[in-house]
Amino acid sequence: METHGPLGTIWVGIALICFYIALTWVNLLLGHFLTPLFIIPLTWVMDAFNLRKTDETPNEKNVGA
Repeated sequence: METHGPLGTIWVGIALICFYIALTWVNLLLGHFLTPLFIIPLTWVMDAFNLRKTDETPNEKNVGA
């Protein structure tokens, strides 16, 4: 049976802490940079849908224009 002693345990603990910090950091960056890639085109689709909807139904803004 192979033992690594307390130094190996500390080393593995530090490595795991670094790994989970990096994993959290990458997930935060993905959320920060990928969210606008979905939100901005969604607003374009919503604007186009609202323009089409206002063209079909008269309301106070486009009556008499």
